Amino acid sequence: MAGTWVFVEQRDGNVRKVTYEMLSEAQKWGDEVSAVVFGKNVAGLAPEFAKYGAAKVYVADADVFAQYNTGAFVAQMAAMIAEYKPNAVLFAHSFNGRDMASRLAQKLELGLATDCIAADISAGKGVFTRAIYAGKALAKVEVAGSPVLATIRPGVWSPAEKAAAGEVVNVAVAAGAGDVYQNVKEFIPSVSARPELTEADVVVSGGRGCKGPEGIALVEQLADLMGAAVGGSRAAIDSGWLPHELQVGQTGKVVNPTLYVAAGISGAIQHLAGMSSSKYVVCINTDEEAPIFGISDLGAVGDLFKVIPALIDELKK
Repeated sequence: MAGTWVFVEQRDGNVRKVTYEMLSEAQKWGDEVSAVVFGKNVAGLAPEFAKYGAAKVYVADADVFAQYNTGAFVAQMAAMIAEYKPNAVLFAHSFNGRDMASRLAQKLELGLATDCIAADISAGKGVFTRAIYAGKALAKVEVAGSPVLATIRPGVWSPAEKAAAGEVVNVAVAAGAGDVYQNVKEFIPSVSARPELTEADVVVSGGRGCKGPEGIALVEQLADLMGAAVGGSRAAIDSGWLPHELQVGQTGKVVNPTLYVAAGISGAIQHLAGMSSSKYVVCINTDEEAPIFGISDLGAVGDLFKVIPALIDELKK
C-alpha cells in the first residue's frame, strides 16, 4: 500500500498553505506520507513538499493539467489509485478540492468525509471530526474502504517542517481528451496585495453596521495596518459593499485565522458557522446583546466609526 496521499492544491506553481498543513498532520498517523501534484512543469515543486515530510512526490505533468479540469483530474487520480493503492487521499476543502474529491468518490463508489477539522487514519479506516448544525456541535464520522477520502478545512492544522526524501515519481498520464468535458477559455484572477481569505492569520470583517462604503473603507484600512485579509457578512455582500468572494459564513467561506475582528456584525448563526473556530475573536458592535459577543474573547460596545479610527491611530503609533 502507498500510505497517505495529500493532493497538492496549486495554481501556476503557487501552492496553498493547506497542502503543507495536511502533509505535516498526516505524519502523526505513522504511515508513509506522499504528495500528489498535477500540472504543467510542476516537478520543480517537489523539494518544497519534501521539506514538510513527503517521502514521495507523485507528479503527473502534461498540458491537460495546466489548469484545473474536473474530468481530467479525476480520471488521472482514479488511475493512480488503481495502480499504487494508497490507504487514504486528503484534499483541501476548497472549491477545487470539494469538486474533485466528490467526483472521485462517486466514480470509485467510496465514502467521503468533508470539511474535516480533525482526523485519525489507521487500519484501513479514518475517523474524522466535522462541525455540524452551523458549528454548534461536532460529529465524529468513520469512513472505511480503500482508499479513505476526505477534504480538510484550511487553517485547522499547523504546518511544520520535517524533511523527508521527497523521491519524485513521474507517473504515466492516464487522462485524455475524452476526459475533458469543459474548457476554461479565460481565467481572470482577483488581484490583491492582501492575504487570501481562507489562509490568512488575521481577518477583519465588516457587516451591516458599516452602513456603506465609508465603513468598509475603515475596515480595509484597519486590515491593511494589521497585514490582514478582508471579509464581510452576507449583509455587506448583498449590499454590494464587498465582492461575493469575500463573504464569510455558511453560504460563503469558512475561515480559521488566529485573530478574527468582526466590525458591525451582529453574529447571526449563518455568519458564526464561517468563523467561530477562529482562535481569538474581537468584535465591535453598538448592541451589547448581539450574539457575536457570546463567542468573542474581547468585545467593544461602541460605534465602529469611533472605535476603528482609535485603533488605527494606536496601530500607527
